[in-house]
Amino acid sequence: MYVCGPTVYDDPHVGHARTALTFDMIRRYLQWRGFNVTFVSNITDIDDNIIKRAFETGTTEPELAARYEQVYIDQMDRFGIAHPDHRPHATEYVEEMLEFIGDLVDRGAAYAIEGKGVYFSVAAHARYGDLIGRTPEELREGAGARVEVDVDKADPLDFALWKAAKPGEPDWNSPWGPGRPGWHIECVAMATDLLGETFDIHGGGDDLAFPHHQNEVAEAEGAELGFARHWIHGAMLNVNGEKMAKSLGNFTTLSDLLDVYEPQVLRLLMLQTHYRTVMELSDDALTGASGALDRLRAWHRRAVAAGVDQTASADADAVARFTAAMDDDFGTPAALAVVFDLVREGNAALNTGDTSRAATAHATVCDLAGALGLSLAGDDQSGDDALTEKVGTLLVERDEARAAKDFATADRIRDELAAEGIVLEDTPDGTIWRKT
Repeated sequence: MYVCGPTVYDDPHVGHARTALTFDMIRRYLQWRGFNVTFVSNITDIDDNIIKRAFETGTTEPELAARYEQVYIDQMDRFGIAHPDHRPHATEYVEEMLEFIGDLVDRGAAYAIEGKGVYFSVAAHARYGDLIGRTPEELREGAGARVEVDVDKADPLDFALWKAAKPGEPDWNSPWGPGRPGWHIECVAMATDLLGETFDIHGGGDDLAFPHHQNEVAEAEGAELGFARHWIHGAMLNVNGEKMAKSLGNFTTLSDLLDVYEPQVLRLLMLQTHYRTVMELSDDALTGASGALDRLRAWHRRAVAAGVDQTASADADAVARFTAAMDDDFGTPAALAVVFDLVREGNAALNTGDTSRAATAHATVCDLAGALGLSLAGDDQSGDDALTEKVGTLLVERDEARAAKDFATADRIRDELAAEGIVLEDTPDGTIWRKT
């Protein structure tokens, strides 16, 4: 897998987090299914935004990029995103890019413009536009084509492989004069070097499908490489019903959000929406996800406190339903439904004293939640293992009392816990507790 990583010039926002979560989920699931996964995600450490921000802040491009790369890594660690196997940097691959560009020029797929750089000729790529289902004519006419206007180009859609140096900007020597690489050639050079001329999955946010990914395809196929067999694009998100944008005042950094909500709450919320569907981010949605995570963990605590068999085998039928959901374009909403159905079944089993069925449900929930990167133990609400064990034991006694219609005992246990600052909430999926 090759996934386009960040351009490091600012703090990561929740949109970056959703893209990272999408491919972290895919990677974890493929590994759970038994695949050996080599995961590559790059760092773009030179581009127009980095140059502009470095100038504005009075620092150098390498210093700025290094600082924001570490911020990105730290926040993804905090969010629970596994590190890639390889994290290549664009500036480490300039020589490879120059060789690639030279090959495209030799093949007649690219041309130089004196004083401006080298451009890829889309006329050399018969399938240009196929990745997004549009023809070159439609792309030229569309207002949202997002192409650089330059009368010297042979075609408005032609794009830069090498940009001629401008005063004060970083540059490297090349056969076409000093300059720096274009954005799209970076990923082709890094992906093919680390994964080979043909690899399985290339991914990124759907905002990268055009022009970035379409141009990568053109470059790779222009050099007669197989490149990516499958393309996966994750959708963006809305904040309180509107597209997230600094101009709208709803721009949320990942750090700010994780200061308020536990990382696992955000993970669960993102998994509740299919990765190709625009996700709604709001306080109500986060509160709902927090409650769902509480129900999941309450079941885990209850099952452990009840002493269910920790070596029980998973429910093969439930695993099959979960697998079918995930095999259908990584359908996490349907997969989560299987998990929460098991939570309900497990609670019902404990209510009737069927510890064997409860143990099977618990083992299956642990397995399937783990495949999605969800932690059942997580950051315990109390931070006190002894208290967690005590509450779990009392909740089992309270459930047994309620099942026997001994409401006096059930109320006494609730009052006893309330005196210690423990608030209970009875839900269809079990009792949730939290410390006030």
